[in-house]
Amino acid sequence: MSANHLVAVLVLDGAKPLDVGIPAQVFSHRPSMPYEVRVCGAAPGLVTGGDGLAYHVADGLEALEHADTVFVPGYRAPATTAPPGAVVDALRAAHARGARLAAISTGAFALAAAGLLDGKGATTHWHYTRALAERFPHVRVDENVLFVDEGDVLTSAGAASGIDLCLHLVRRDHGVGTSNHVARRLVAAPYRSGGQAQYVPRSVPEPLGDVFASTREWALRHLAERLTLETLARHARVSPRTFSRRFVEDTGYTPMQWVLRARVDVARELLERTDLGVEQIAHRVGLGSGANLRLHFQRILGTSPTEYRHTFSA
Repeated sequence: MSANHLVAVLVLDGAKPLDVGIPAQVFSHRPSMPYEVRVCGAAPGLVTGGDGLAYHVADGLEALEHADTVFVPGYRAPATTAPPGAVVDALRAAHARGARLAAISTGAFALAAAGLLDGKGATTHWHYTRALAERFPHVRVDENVLFVDEGDVLTSAGAASGIDLCLHLVRRDHGVGTSNHVARRLVAAPYRSGGQAQYVPRSVPEPLGDVFASTREWALRHLAERLTLETLARHARVSPRTFSRRFVEDTGYTPMQWVLRARVDVARELLERTDLGVEQIAHRVGLGSGANLRLHFQRILGTSPTEYRHTFSA
């Protein structure tokens, strides 16, 4: 049995190519990534996919028997197509023995069909959230988030949010340093909050995305300094009110919540990769004192800096 964390990617009929490829690539084994991926189907052989593609999988449902994490990529016509009974049974069995289950996009319908989302929060692609809620009324469907983490069961929205979900799991498993390393390899944003809106309709486009991204990058380089809403808005050359409203839409956080989490994230990476003391790290990331760092660590992560370093330091 492999010492690596085994990730099974379950390809169902009509599977969407990007949804299949994201976990397969993110968790592919390499020296920096102690994972192993097995792509499987309801049975070995050819699986008809969506968008004119097909998949040839070497493994059937037996791959789920030893998986630590099972991913269910999205598939076509989820509101009218039920997964095979054997797939439902295999998902239930994997969950019962302690495997972590995650769905990208409409893969949430398969987890819901297995009863694994009953009484829990979940999401799926915004186009299908109403269908998911109507078909599975015991699921608390949230259409306005990128992903939902219920501990042992996770769901995400459309394909791109599958990257956010995968990075979130890497952060959970191995810390922010490894997650940021993977994000750089994928040329992806290091972290978008699960609470960020999937889709924000606007009657008039506001071309501020690049400006706000530039301001966030600037803020990351100046975390040790005093950063206020007015400071950030001035850098973006908009009013504080406009900045605050658009920032929430773009990130899922208020500007000051984002700055605090950015500071904690940098502190996490320093704890993982350096021998700096807690007081030194607190000053370096703009949190002032070790007591302040410990307070925010406990509030955001539910642990102390010392315990975090013990868990995630190289």
